[in-house]
Amino acid sequence: MGEKIVCSGCGVEIQTQNKQEIGYAPPAALEREVVICQRCYRLKHYNEVPDISLSDDDFLRMLNELNTKDALLVNIVDIVDFDGSWLEGLPRFAGNNPVLLLGNKADLLPKSVKKNKVINWMKRRAKEYGLKPVETSLISASSKDSIEEAAALIDSLRRGRDVYVIGTTNVGKSTFINTLIDQFGESETPRITTSTIPGTTLAMINIPLDETAELYDTPGIINPQQAAHFVTPKELKQITPQREIKPKVYQLSAGQTLFLAGLGRVDFHAGEDASFIVYASNEIPLHRTKTEKADQLYADHAGTMLSPPADAETLGGMKMQEWRIPSEKTDIVFAGLGWVTVQGGPVTVRTHAPDGIGVTIRESII
Repeated sequence: MGEKIVCSGCGVEIQTQNKQEIGYAPPAALEREVVICQRCYRLKHYNEVPDISLSDDDFLRMLNELNTKDALLVNIVDIVDFDGSWLEGLPRFAGNNPVLLLGNKADLLPKSVKKNKVINWMKRRAKEYGLKPVETSLISASSKDSIEEAAALIDSLRRGRDVYVIGTTNVGKSTFINTLIDQFGESETPRITTSTIPGTTLAMINIPLDETAELYDTPGIINPQQAAHFVTPKELKQITPQREIKPKVYQLSAGQTLFLAGLGRVDFHAGEDASFIVYASNEIPLHRTKTEKADQLYADHAGTMLSPPADAETLGGMKMQEWRIPSEKTDIVFAGLGWVTVQGGPVTVRTHAPDGIGVTIRESII
């Protein structure tokens, strides 16, 4: 093929020989001004993607090289799924490099939420994960909210160095970079492929910042504990918030159960009456029932009334965990699905989720 050509959408090297391997593009595609691989073409035009042969080990290998660089790292997390989108081992990847922490998708939080309180919460949560960011901010890449402020932070913190944008899949890294390109880049700069499907960016994509430094979009590490990996691409759209989340409040008594579609369940096991506030995609069906009827309800309606997923057999069984919730407002987090804030403790709850979906509790974000 002569000179190396890379896909402007996902960053992999273009090849024209094997349709089953990553980077394939038909020979005619090489004649275009902006070359993208067949996988990115299908993502862009049909929102579908074939299987890829790039493993999480390949992604981790790339990130492990970052601590040898002299650069600014911009870590983007999904503020609606902070814990599910936290990059495991970030302090190790960062080394001595400064980290700017950006909470994306702030437009999905209820408008009543005070941003400064969320930013302070992010700082405390990051510290619990062993990271002290040099700056922390909230943005919305899709609505372009606070993008100029984020760009100014990057420019002041990088001090002439390269910039690496890092994070797990689906946090909006490529959307963020495309927004930067739209506002500050050259008109001919190619756009990066974006999708709700995990693992869109396959290799590092570099964009010049000035004559000596570049900005890199790195591949997203897949967090296998997120609900995204238990549903189809169509169902993923349903459980991924697309607009401002409308909290749903339930006043529950001990002996009552709350279902979050067929992917999450909270049993109020013991304690005085309390409020259970659900923060999740507005498209996720919720259902309240008596705990004594919950197992039978799931057996009868998983995949129908309790859907997604439509095929409950793919879940491989539900795992139960018991939690003692203190008197302070506490979030029960289902990775990639949302969270339930308990107000009015102390209470004891039992959670059920597919074996593999991460369930944790934390200080309430709101």
